[in-house]
Amino acid sequence: MNTTAASAVQSIDWLAIAPPTLTAVVGLVVLVADLFLAERRKPLLGWVSIAGLAVAGLSLLPLRGGDKATFCLVSDGDVCSYVADDFTVAIQLLVLGGALLTALLSLHTVAEQKLPAGEYWFLLLSSAAGAALLPASRDLATLVIALEVASLPAFALVGLRRNDRRSSEAALKFFLSSVVATAVTLLGVSFVYATTGSMHVARVADGLTHVDPRLETLAQTGVALTLIGFAFKTAAVPFHFWVPDTYVGAPLPIAAYLSVIGKAVGFTGLIVVTVRAFPSYADVWGPAAAVLAALTMTVGNVAALRQRPEHARSAVRLLAWSSVGQAGYLLVPIAAAGYADSAADAEHAVGATVAYALMYAAVNLGAFAVVALVAHVAGRAGTSTGLRLTDHRSLYATRPLAALALGFFLLCLAGLPPGVIGLFAKVAVFSAVVDAGLGWLAVVMAVNVVIALYYYLQWTAALFRAPTPAEAPATAPAGPAPGQPAASRSDSAALPGAGPEAGAVAVRTAAPAGERPRATDATADGARPRVPASLTATVALTTVLGVALSGAPQLVLHFASGTLF
Repeated sequence: MNTTAASAVQSIDWLAIAPPTLTAVVGLVVLVADLFLAERRKPLLGWVSIAGLAVAGLSLLPLRGGDKATFCLVSDGDVCSYVADDFTVAIQLLVLGGALLTALLSLHTVAEQKLPAGEYWFLLLSSAAGAALLPASRDLATLVIALEVASLPAFALVGLRRNDRRSSEAALKFFLSSVVATAVTLLGVSFVYATTGSMHVARVADGLTHVDPRLETLAQTGVALTLIGFAFKTAAVPFHFWVPDTYVGAPLPIAAYLSVIGKAVGFTGLIVVTVRAFPSYADVWGPAAAVLAALTMTVGNVAALRQRPEHARSAVRLLAWSSVGQAGYLLVPIAAAGYADSAADAEHAVGATVAYALMYAAVNLGAFAVVALVAHVAGRAGTSTGLRLTDHRSLYATRPLAALALGFFLLCLAGLPPGVIGLFAKVAVFSAVVDAGLGWLAVVMAVNVVIALYYYLQWTAALFRAPTPAEAPATAPAGPAPGQPAASRSDSAALPGAGPEAGAVAVRTAAPAGERPRATDATADGARPRVPASLTATVALTTVLGVALSGAPQLVLHFASGTLF
């Protein structure tokens, strides 16, 4: 009796759990502060959230190079529910860094779209706290709880734009798919628990090596259902159907968040359950992951290839399908881990997924930031949504720095110089799959890289096209034409100093039927719209990060060359 009670007592290392704990505490502070702040002071909540995420990120520094564990059983100190190893720190860096950039990208969105500030920042921080908890989870109960804490606030964030039919529909699709995924995952976890008698990953791995023959079918079903549940979260084909509509209906910062942090959550959980909990069933999940990887990258890239540039929100839809294709690349090293000869080799293969995820997070957030920049300027000018691929045509003529940044991000995703980090990340994935002897999967990946080159390069080339007469930058005479009031001129000149560097765009494009013609993006008083400082900072930070990683790719490839667990 006493022994049983003692085994339930768990130790707590507050330093180890600081990153998710600080994030959650700041979320609660923001929620309470929202009750007392006047409406005009609500923007302060965004800056408090950014500061909280920055502090949570800094709390990772003491965790480098040391394996800290907490919530351990007194009866067995090696069995813990929370472990802060190199794998945990790498994923938490990705999650908190991505959430910080998302928060920076969200500052102008919350104000412009009149979203409820308190709810928005609380939900974002809550989701980030769950995402930061998940990589450290070493028991199946904590893993599922962290997964839901990361996912549930995201449903509300997607549908936070009130009276927007597209947003509500996106939230409903996302919610229904996630509920199904959670139900399947819980059913699989319950079967695994019934088979092994434990929820801790280490004991589950040991228990599955000698399953009672009468429970073998139950164990296999539990493993399969658990993997299917996480496949939903990673948007692997055929569980990807919610992605395009969800990204299109969500506010742009939330679409960016889901494309990076949402994927990090799914793949982190998948790595923990496959490599750590179910290594004895590698002959089951290895081939399954390989098939899923091949299907996911192919369907995602082919669908992205089919996007029509003139269709509404085609830029966001292309990024959505591109993220599905990228999910296929992320699955490849996990599949390779299933064919590894030893546990160390399997963990080494997983490092390629972490390396690729770090690269993808930086450049994909940057691509969404530039799309948000173009959409902001177009919206302020009242010319179009700014979310079509055609809205980015000839961007270099009016916004050279934004065009160069977006071109760099797209080349990174394609794996072409000067996006060196994208090339090295793909090489790391290729190396993992070749070492595992999966030649056919390497061929499928190579074909998909070529397919992706087409639409990435097509978008990049459009940025630098010379503007046609209908798209030429608007210029204005020194004064209004005779008989024409200055306020009625469509080609209003920019105010002194409001050139492209100040965040102005003046591009004319022929709008498709049903949309207002893009005569000029000048505002009513003749001044060109400026880009909010938070948007400019997000584009600048992601660009600097991408360039730094391309200049020193070993910073990311370090994760692919060692054992993270």
